[in-house]
Amino acid sequence: MTDFHHALRSLRVWDTDLPSFDPASAPPEPLPLFQDWFTAAAAAGQTEPHTLSLATTDEDGRPDVRTVMLHDADARGWHFASHATSAKGRQLAARPEAALGFYWPVQGRQVRVRGHVTTGTPEEAYEDLHARTTGALASALVGRQSEVLDSPETLAEASAAAWRRAEEEPDAAAPTWTLYVVEPTEVEFFQGDARRRHIRLRYRRTPDGWTRELLWP
Repeated sequence: MTDFHHALRSLRVWDTDLPSFDPASAPPEPLPLFQDWFTAAAAAGQTEPHTLSLATTDEDGRPDVRTVMLHDADARGWHFASHATSAKGRQLAARPEAALGFYWPVQGRQVRVRGHVTTGTPEEAYEDLHARTTGALASALVGRQSEVLDSPETLAEASAAAWRRAEEEPDAAAPTWTLYVVEPTEVEFFQGDARRRHIRLRYRRTPDGWTRELLWP
């Protein structure tokens, strides 16, 4: 057996005590439950609980996925940001639908979100960027995300220049930086169980509001 297959077959899933989840106690809307689970994951020591998988499709319908950071979750939806000129930005401009996936293994929990994607105002994008670190601003000022790079040296030079500008001009704008909001139509909460009796609770938006339903694991 190869090292890869030995490692793959030897790994345990959720080698920890998992919390309980009673779906009957879930709130009528998904946002409060998401915020509770997020806070609990952070308190339990989950590394970077604000990272999420963002799935989009290109104009030919081919799927794409990458990891981004959650910037907020409120009554409007789930927020993240990127350059409008990036691959994800172009895909969302062509097909403004997305799916998000959060995985918090320290508690055996997942949250999946699907919905239509809208963009915030330029003012919101500016405020979002400048509420973050100098490094985040420098990265945004580099720009050119997803473009072909000729060498690491070119990146190092552009990054150094962007860092200098970010430190000298902390109010500098990155014109293509865009705030995106996933307006949820479905939100699913998954609580793992060591005996594989996982609990899956799905919220679906209807004309009359949110409806809740349990799913087989």
